[in-house]
Amino acid sequence: MSWTRSLIAVLAVCVVLPAGTAGCGPSDTRERDGSAPSPVGRLLDQRDAEGRPYREVDGREAPEVGVEVVPDTDGGWDVRLRVRNFRFSPDGTGRRAVAGRGLAHLEVNGRRVARLRTPEYHLPGSLVPRGTHQVTARLYADDGSVWAVDGRPVESTADVTVSEQPPSPDPSAEPLTPPAAAGGGARDRGSAAITGTEGSPDGAEQA
Repeated sequence: MSWTRSLIAVLAVCVVLPAGTAGCGPSDTRERDGSAPSPVGRLLDQRDAEGRPYREVDGREAPEVGVEVVPDTDGGWDVRLRVRNFRFSPDGTGRRAVAGRGLAHLEVNGRRVARLRTPEYHLPGSLVPRGTHQVTARLYADDGSVWAVDGRPVESTADVTVSEQPPSPDPSAEPLTPPAAAGGGARDRGSAAITGTEGSPDGAEQA
């Protein structure tokens, strides 16, 4: 599929990384914060940037997430999450870790912009100005812990590059017809080379 937008060149790549679902710790142990033991996985010393602990689970049936970012017709971006072995919990769900359940935090360049309880989100163009940006989706349990496998969070990162294009020297010239993009990604009137970053395994409910 090809996209056309004047004045920018767009690049997005989807990275899918595995992560975990269920695992059980000993019933006679307690969590590191002193609370009653959870039936799902175990809390690790590792924490995210907001201090939320990782919840280690078995990778054999682990949740997975992929993130795709494509330009829309209004100058913004459509973010779509592809999940496996994972269900989004509705708003109002109790703060308890349940295997394969929870929400996603969406980040742009390491700064959280939304908590997602659905797989789709509209990202304003103002959050992705000219330059290269990293859009990351990370999966969390309902108690706020980060789903993790082998000590790494369940997350996926897409690189998005926006660069201005000079105006055509001949306004009467016919617009260029971009070739069909092969294998995903995005392309506009200018050329866009596809690159990716590998991640480890998202203000308000929707900022």
